Amino acid sequence: MSERLQPGDTAPAFTLPDADGNEISLADHKGRKVIVYFYPAALTPGCTKQACDFTDNLDLLTGAGYDVIGVSPDKPEKLAKFREKESLKVTLVGDPTKETLEAYGAFGEKKLYGKTVTGVIRSTIVVDEAGKVERALYNVKATGHVAKIIKDLGI
Repeated sequence: MSERLQPGDTAPAFTLPDADGNEISLADHKGRKVIVYFYPAALTPGCTKQACDFTDNLDLLTGAGYDVIGVSPDKPEKLAKFREKESLKVTLVGDPTKETLEAYGAFGEKKLYGKTVTGVIRSTIVVDEAGKVERALYNVKATGHVAKIIKDLGI
């Protein structure tokens, strides 16, 4: 089980392929706040709801100085299908090796329909301009989560 991040921790660096196969790094966003959210799989109902909520609120979030990156274990081809099918505007990156998911404490044991399984833990990490963890939210719900973040961040 990977360690969960705490506010004040340095956010683990990552460079992952986006839906078009371009490399996206956390370092590319230095000087801006970044909401990095981890979700189990593209093209599934809960993950679609969450990605659409982030897309619907993207202008508000970017206007308040936040970039948004969604991370899943999916390959770029699947992310591209997801983006096209749902008209997503958030940056989606794939982590098939799950190294970044593990570094962020977003992969491990979780309860799914009453059973303990190993998989992606739906999580959101808010990283400040200096690359430090501002907030670390684990086991978040897909529905209503974006509205809660906006409220909690005072946007």
